[in-house]
Amino acid sequence: MKILFATGGTAGHINPALAVASYIKENNPNAQILFVGTEDHIESRLVPSAGFDFKTIKISGFRRSFSPSAISHNIKTVFRIFTSKNESRKIIKDFKPDVAVGFGGYVSDPVLQEAVSLGIPSCIHEQNAFPGITNKTLAKSVDKVMLTVEDAAKHLKPKNMPVVTGLPVRGELLKADKSSARAKLNIPDDKFLVLSFGGSLGAKPINDAMYDILLSSAESGKYCHIHSVGTNGTDYLDKFEQAGFVNGKKGTVEVRKYIDDMDVCMAAADVVIGRAGASSLSEIETMGKASILIPSPYVAENHQYHNAMALVNRGAGYILEEKDLTSKALSDMLDELLSNKARLRQIEENAKDMSVSDSRERIASIILSLVK
Repeated sequence: MKILFATGGTAGHINPALAVASYIKENNPNAQILFVGTEDHIESRLVPSAGFDFKTIKISGFRRSFSPSAISHNIKTVFRIFTSKNESRKIIKDFKPDVAVGFGGYVSDPVLQEAVSLGIPSCIHEQNAFPGITNKTLAKSVDKVMLTVEDAAKHLKPKNMPVVTGLPVRGELLKADKSSARAKLNIPDDKFLVLSFGGSLGAKPINDAMYDILLSSAESGKYCHIHSVGTNGTDYLDKFEQAGFVNGKKGTVEVRKYIDDMDVCMAAADVVIGRAGASSLSEIETMGKASILIPSPYVAENHQYHNAMALVNRGAGYILEEKDLTSKALSDMLDELLSNKARLRQIEENAKDMSVSDSRERIASIILSLVK
């Protein structure tokens, strides 16, 4: 059995695909799995590190600008659209997959298009509530379309009925326990814990808004906070140090560059504040956490807004758009959420109800069902 995965660009596309591929390999040791991506994005590091074979094609996305560099880039992109089809066809003919799977990113478009044209069973997975252009196009021709949330279905015109599978999360999150996590972090029983972050790189608007909130909590001890400024936010660590923080800590507040024990921190948290990427939301749902979501307005199709609204419309989270984001607005929303324990517990339950704990199994089952 040979399975070809095509995905790339961001960890949000790649990590779920790797989770599914690993699950298939664990249960089918003889399965041959090949990933196709690009050599200049994160997949070129993550895929080989996970132990899977990896091939590359040259493909890029269009830039929405009329600057000379953007125009030059877009001309190259048009050329690569044609050459990537030939590269994809060669990889497919050499590997001879029984099924081709796309997990998003523009790299998956030529690969899946060629797989379809060669009569190879195919499927795609859409992580977001508002699909990107690539998956909107592919949905019309592939055999199966898998969705993280049902909301995405209304934006697609698939050949066959789409299936909601959820999005795989890291195994350690499924095993995390709130009581033991709080004990590990030394969180007092009588304090709420707020976890906030803007992604691995950080987000300046979130760091700016959280700054005054964190200083206030450090003085009052009202809440416990763990905040990550991200790898691009190291200047904030200096600001906190100047404000009396020692090694990132003051009172009930801890500020970190990066959270490398997310399973522990999220398990211990009562409220999570952050962006609305598909992977983060799946983790929030899996762990049944109340959240205040601040969607990034800089992503394609504004998909994080739609991701957040999938929770908001089900009473499973709050939204605060970046255009309305201030320290006061965020603090007021946080106080409102934590002042009503019954409401907080209901939001947690609603978030948990949205989770799909067996997502890997569901996706793997659909992929394997397409193998001739």
